[in-house]
Amino acid sequence: MKVLVVGRGGREHTIVWKLRQSEKVTDIYCAPGNAGIRELATCVPIEESSFDELVQFARDNQIALAVVGPEDPLFAGAVDAFEDAGIPAFGPRKNAAIIEGSKVFTKDLMKKYNIPTAAYESFEQYEEALAYLHTQQAPIVIKADGLAAGKGVTVAQTIEEAEQALKEMMVDQSFGEAGSQVVIEECLVGQEMSILAFVDGDTVRPMVPSQDHKPIFDGDQGPNTGGMGTYSPVPHIPQAIVDEAIETILIPTAKAMKQEGRYFKGILYAGLMITEQGPKTIEFNCRFGDPETQVVLPRLKSDLFEIFLATVEGRLDEVEMAWSEEAAVCVVLAAGGYPGKYERGLPITGLDQVEQAVVFHAGTSMKDDQIVTDGGRLLGITGMGADIEEARAKAYAAADVIQYEGKHYRNDIAQKALIAMRSNAN
Repeated sequence: MKVLVVGRGGREHTIVWKLRQSEKVTDIYCAPGNAGIRELATCVPIEESSFDELVQFARDNQIALAVVGPEDPLFAGAVDAFEDAGIPAFGPRKNAAIIEGSKVFTKDLMKKYNIPTAAYESFEQYEEALAYLHTQQAPIVIKADGLAAGKGVTVAQTIEEAEQALKEMMVDQSFGEAGSQVVIEECLVGQEMSILAFVDGDTVRPMVPSQDHKPIFDGDQGPNTGGMGTYSPVPHIPQAIVDEAIETILIPTAKAMKQEGRYFKGILYAGLMITEQGPKTIEFNCRFGDPETQVVLPRLKSDLFEIFLATVEGRLDEVEMAWSEEAAVCVVLAAGGYPGKYERGLPITGLDQVEQAVVFHAGTSMKDDQIVTDGGRLLGITGMGADIEEARAKAYAAADVIQYEGKHYRNDIAQKALIAMRSNAN
């Protein structure tokens, strides 16, 4: 079987890496791919937004399955384009991808179907939003309604900080159209956790949980990013809480989408906060998380291609899924200056010296036969081990040997898990 993966990031590299392990997959193409993906697949120079070209390529090359990775083409209707041309595609259609594409839609959906989430109000007018803000207390969360590459959320510690975020979104239009409407919601307190699930419209098959680290600096300081590292499992959150989240949030959301005529097929990603009242929803995404994918898929023992195909064909209930007991930790290496301005085209060395870890490329490209920086988040280094401590040690050992100008990464990925486990042991 021939597969086309659409995307260029660490998520897509991980998907390609896992698909390469399937005996049923003969050829993998990736559009447009990156410097790491080209070692496992044939990269084709087609942009993720060029649907006509992608469909034509799939037709010309007898593609059996297209897998759309990033949120932007999903929200723009990439799966619709493939399916309308008779090409099986993994991912939600445009009318279901709105669960990530509009935070206002999703908050309203959760309110309608009593799915646990933070209290909120939404606004289209800056003056009204500002007036409401002045009736609230900090900390408080300001969210741009639309897609903003994981950066359209500010957890404001003061009302002044919230005012600034509101102005940047609605007046300065820092995120363009995405900030023309905003959600202002209460700040949930607790442990964060991500649960991704395969959904075929009816059946919900959850993956192993993970925990992301959004802020750029150690100790969860600084502005939010697309994610600076992840780990799985999340040993300090009991399985009963994970089960509760699946039963009260993921399954009801899939049912709600079906009820609304937005039949969801693909990856339903729930970003959760484990509060004193139980799990509550921070956000939903309509695709694999990046870098959550880099710790979840390495723990998957089953054939990813078979799961993708079963999801597309609506028979997910027939597929068995097995997961490794091993832990996985991913450390993201970022460009200097990220999430602000950063330089591209800088040589990356040491990749061939990495041992006992897998390097998933994100913002990289080739220049004169040299792998160079070409984005904000550059590489995801995933270590596997018997426990979080061993996996973490392997990931950081590998991160240390990779070099480029301006190299930046957090030193405390998975530290929360280690502290919690040591505390529980005492």
